[in-house]
Amino acid sequence: MPAGSTVQEILKSAQFSLGEMDRVEPPMYSVVSEGALINVIRVREEYYIEQQIIPFEHKEIRNEALPEGESRLSQPGVNGLEEITYHRVIENDVEVSKGIVKTVTLKEAIPEILMVGSKASAVSIVIPGRIAYLSAGNAWLIDNATSQRKMIVSTGDLDGRIFSLSKDGNFLLFTRYSSAENIINTLWAASLTTDPIRMIDLKVNNVVHFAEFDPSSKKIAYSTVEWRETAPGWQANNDLIENTVSTSGLIGTPKIDLEANSGGVYGWWGMDFYWSPDALHLLYSRPDGIGIVDTQDGSIKSTYVIETYQTGGNWAWAPGVSWSPDGNIIYMVDHIPVNSDSSKNQAQFDLLAIPLISGSPIHLVQDVGMFAYPVPSPVSRILDSINTSSENVLDQDSFLVAYLQAIFPDQSETSGYRLCIIDRDGSNRVSLFPEEGANGLDPQRIVWSPAPMADSGEYSIAFIYNGNIWIINSFNGVAQQITGDGLTSQIDWR
Repeated sequence: MPAGSTVQEILKSAQFSLGEMDRVEPPMYSVVSEGALINVIRVREEYYIEQQIIPFEHKEIRNEALPEGESRLSQPGVNGLEEITYHRVIENDVEVSKGIVKTVTLKEAIPEILMVGSKASAVSIVIPGRIAYLSAGNAWLIDNATSQRKMIVSTGDLDGRIFSLSKDGNFLLFTRYSSAENIINTLWAASLTTDPIRMIDLKVNNVVHFAEFDPSSKKIAYSTVEWRETAPGWQANNDLIENTVSTSGLIGTPKIDLEANSGGVYGWWGMDFYWSPDALHLLYSRPDGIGIVDTQDGSIKSTYVIETYQTGGNWAWAPGVSWSPDGNIIYMVDHIPVNSDSSKNQAQFDLLAIPLISGSPIHLVQDVGMFAYPVPSPVSRILDSINTSSENVLDQDSFLVAYLQAIFPDQSETSGYRLCIIDRDGSNRVSLFPEEGANGLDPQRIVWSPAPMADSGEYSIAFIYNGNIWIINSFNGVAQQITGDGLTSQIDWR
């Protein structure tokens, strides 16, 4: 070859063919000198598939139905199987790189679940109705006495966003995590009167804020969201839909009470709803106020406007609200800005009573904190003596209002809380739990007993403290812990 020839010209002259992936050293454009060595590296790629065992996981779940120290295999583990597609590059018959192109799960691994006993030797308490609670992704039921408890949903995938009993205690409504693309969770009901318990897929996805049986336990109302990749993970539809379900698993035809809508200020977060005692209306709560939805004609009426609270994060604050037992009063938490400089975001949160028949809103307690969640008790009959020296005695309805009081009201977003009760007019305030100096409760909506307790004749309150259920007598403040696994995250009592 003449002087100044390139590698490409030399290979062409020698009629040396190259594959699409072959490499040449030095590069094709290089000018070579006499005696230079041209190295051709033969390159090829291969794809191949291998199957690989997926080892099952070992899980231990504390089970309060078993004595402490005892264990029982609840579910045997089964290995899964996956198919892995590899790509590798070979140069001069030597592998130089290898990577995974695709993985397909042929069979999911089933975890081994070992139930480990944690039943404490506590005194059993007779209770009215049923308490359902969520522990480690499973649903449990306490029936008649705190010593009588059983697991009713053992899938381990309940997410706790929805967890409520129907008023008659015959259904448990709950949501389960979903692994499907763009699906946050799925809505289910468990029929507690069938043997075995029937799991009913309600064919509803993405329920974050609200789903609940009405007071007659005949129909369900729920609201949905749309999945989003950005925080908080959804865009609320602010809709309201009703449906029915039977113990046999038959699902009715959905009835739309509210079409999807913007939902007001911070409507992306979503609305929460609360059934009225007569099951004809739903109270809504959203970041800019509260109002009432008429389920008969789908009309919506604003009741109280709130100045929105700027959280400064990817969440929005909406007031905790409740109906009085007779449906004539709404109890709620109001946001009251105390600094005109919005960057400082200082605020006060007061407990209000809003009469629906006549009268103006009444401030019952100041500085309760943003997560006070007022909940009135059921109605009880009391004797009101107008004149103790006479026989003129009236029999009238009465009820209490339980709420959480922030220990540090000016830091109520992160503060612990105390459980307090007041009379329905805001008088006779009593702090029930915990004692002074102890760690406070996490924000939660407490639940009243559906009837007076058999031993005291008084209504009690159930709540979660340090991951366990406690029951406290609203009259004398005597509290008792009834679970001990430290994993309880939701409760309901009907």
